[in-house]
Amino acid sequence: MILIVNGQLINRNKIFQADILISDGKILEIRKNIPRKDIYKIIDAKGKHILPGIIDDQVHFREPGLTHKANIFSESRAAVAGGTTTFMEMPNTKPPAVTQVELEKKYKTASESSLSNYSFFMGATNDNLEEVLKTNPRNVCGIKIFMGSSTGNMLVDNPVTLEDLFSQVKMLIATHCEDEETIRKNTEIYIEKYGEDIPIACHPEIRNDVGCYISSSMAVELAKKHGTRLHILHISTAKEIALFENEMPLENKKITAEVCVHHLFFNNEYYETLGAKIKCNPAIKSKKDQNAIFQALLDDKLDIIATDHAPHTIAEKDNKYLQAPSGLPLVQHALYVMLDFYKKGMISLEKIVDKMCHAPARCFNVEKRGFLDEGYWADIVILDLEGETTVTKDNLLYKCGWSPLENMTFKGEITHTIVNGNVVYQNGQIIEGTLGKRVLFNP
Repeated sequence: MILIVNGQLINRNKIFQADILISDGKILEIRKNIPRKDIYKIIDAKGKHILPGIIDDQVHFREPGLTHKANIFSESRAAVAGGTTTFMEMPNTKPPAVTQVELEKKYKTASESSLSNYSFFMGATNDNLEEVLKTNPRNVCGIKIFMGSSTGNMLVDNPVTLEDLFSQVKMLIATHCEDEETIRKNTEIYIEKYGEDIPIACHPEIRNDVGCYISSSMAVELAKKHGTRLHILHISTAKEIALFENEMPLENKKITAEVCVHHLFFNNEYYETLGAKIKCNPAIKSKKDQNAIFQALLDDKLDIIATDHAPHTIAEKDNKYLQAPSGLPLVQHALYVMLDFYKKGMISLEKIVDKMCHAPARCFNVEKRGFLDEGYWADIVILDLEGETTVTKDNLLYKCGWSPLENMTFKGEITHTIVNGNVVYQNGQIIEGTLGKRVLFNP
């Protein structure tokens, strides 16, 4: 049994002092001055803040088939070091998770190697509707549709298929929304202008706000037509914000949206110094877009903060525009990025916890995770706001070995991460020996 004492809890839009008693992997009791017993392992959190473990609803951990970039073991270690106790991973691996057999293989791998809790999206294609409809909403987070460029055969661009998916799938559908035709036309224009030497800074012009809006508005239209539970991933433009509402509680929304830390933290001015290291899809765009999506997050039009953690080797990134892959590694430092905004007075601690912990649990109907509540799984992060964390190559846990945040110093230090009542990260050290669990949902 673990007893955490003297900490300031951040939970359900309140900050208050209390002790937390953990037993059998769950939170047994939360109150002031819980009596100490010799059988308890005591963690003194005096001067520190305690928050629920982060739930990241969009990561790419690259296993199977792309394990030269990352794998579930390596990236789950990075996740817990960053306070992420649950991840939801995307289906565009090799082979892709577009059959129930391949999907369950990923769950088996995670059950043998992941330090954090896990779920995996079932992937949709133009011709696998029968497999998609077999998905169990009790133990799978959702169905992923790439309504834009993706790996292999996962671009779903057949209108009939989209109608079938949106009308027949009864569980959450998560979409990547970029219009493929717009991207192709823009790419052709820039190839004609620059040949093979397209500047990286042109990325947000090629994958522009028009392409994003065409696709995301189509998804919203389909969802409204069929009453589908739709979750649009990584909103990156001011133009798309009008598609979303904030007049009702998150639990009552049929259409929700996610924003990623890199679209909040970076803008197109960073291409000059970071180049392909911040090339991602959808593209990091203008300061205007950056400011608009941040405000939409504060206004609850955008519901969840995630990472879209997508590692590539530095050798793969060190290519010309057309060859450099899109994606960047972020799961180890997402909380630190948000704390940077907190230190600048741009967002409250309560709102950070709401968007990174509570909202993903509500959005996906996660069972007994995402809150510091009695009876819930003990997924807990202890944070020292007076500490400092500098991102260096030496302390990166990603298999790819690099970060766009290298040499940046952030206020705050995660001192402990607890997953299902087990301390898996403490004072800069990963503690192996226990594994995460498959996440369950209340459909």
